[in-house]
Amino acid sequence: MRCIINNQVVLSREPEGPLALHIASFSAWAIEQGYALCSLQLRARIAADFSRWLAEKAVRLRSISSAHAAQYLRYRARRQRLLEGDATALKQLLDFLRHRGVIPDERIHRRRLSPVERRVQAYQRYLHEERILATATIVNYVPFIRAFLQSRFGSGPVRLSRLCARDVVRFVQRQAPHLHLKRAKLLTTALRSFLQYARYRGDVQLDLAAAVPLVANWSMSSIPRAIAPDQVRRLLAGINRRTAVGRRDYAILLLLARLGMRSGEVAFLELNDIDWQGGSMSVHGKGGRRTRLPLPADVGEAIVAYLRHGRPHSTSRRVFLRARAPIRGFLSACAVGTIVRHAILRAGIDAPTTGAHQFRHGLATEMLRQGASLSEIGELLGHQSPETTKIYTKVDLDALRTLSLPWPGGVR
Repeated sequence: MRCIINNQVVLSREPEGPLALHIASFSAWAIEQGYALCSLQLRARIAADFSRWLAEKAVRLRSISSAHAAQYLRYRARRQRLLEGDATALKQLLDFLRHRGVIPDERIHRRRLSPVERRVQAYQRYLHEERILATATIVNYVPFIRAFLQSRFGSGPVRLSRLCARDVVRFVQRQAPHLHLKRAKLLTTALRSFLQYARYRGDVQLDLAAAVPLVANWSMSSIPRAIAPDQVRRLLAGINRRTAVGRRDYAILLLLARLGMRSGEVAFLELNDIDWQGGSMSVHGKGGRRTRLPLPADVGEAIVAYLRHGRPHSTSRRVFLRARAPIRGFLSACAVGTIVRHAILRAGIDAPTTGAHQFRHGLATEMLRQGASLSEIGELLGHQSPETTKIYTKVDLDALRTLSLPWPGGVR
């Protein structure tokens, strides 16, 4: 006899086994996440089949674990062709049951960390909790420090008090020649940061950070790759704002183009960050800093259009959500970069890059050409140091030509 669950999902018979009473609530959760009917059907069906298999194996509710799910998938594969979403659906079911307290959390058997790894993880916590550095910065620093400690201490105890200037110099001399210039400079920056941390903890008495060699580099050696204003206009005009995804993407691209926001700042923007009455936004910038930005009328209108006529129903406080199930905020800044890349490819624009940062460079370049000062540009972009903003002086070529001296003897 057929069984209908939540007026949407149809099973060939009544659910049986230890999970029978929880299949309806799992299906309701999947409906809230925005899954299409075919995906709902798949999730309910595999939950019912798994529950029936558990009953055959005499597995009690509180004993269910990921090992049972793996066994069941192997059993299912012998009887029929596994679908692409079967394993994901089963994992979601177990996560749902654990979150509701229906089945117990599983103990994670952590591997014993090596002395080097323990030091690296302690340094990571320091950067995250005390220095409040951006995740991207920490991810860039850590591999260099791990390599440095492994080269000096191997698999043995890590005694930082035994470090000397020769160890530091030798490591940089070995590594730097094999790295791109920017990576080499990142290596020395990370090493100085770690050695300052070690001295701060009292593990090192000498100022070994001063022993880190300098990597030769020309200041402001490259010109920022900025998207041109006419390319921005063509890109925005090509967005189909009659669809929910189009309204979302249009609002995201406006934030990048009009305010020069970083992709991570857009991805993690929350509803509470927008002050509608004051016409401003509080943005989570680098290093945990908050920056208050103006909210231009056209940007505000684009966000409102998305919130009212495009944003899926969700308990998430993020402004921008995934368009496909599971409905949630973006997991990383990469999602914004993907939106930019797809929009550029669809519009057929020969942009300098396919990334989001070119909008930031484009805004700064255009502000400079319109007469804005470097301090005004730096304030809008949230630069900590004026040196960061100075690179944009290289892009105003028309202004620089007026300062050039004529060639002796004139043009021939």
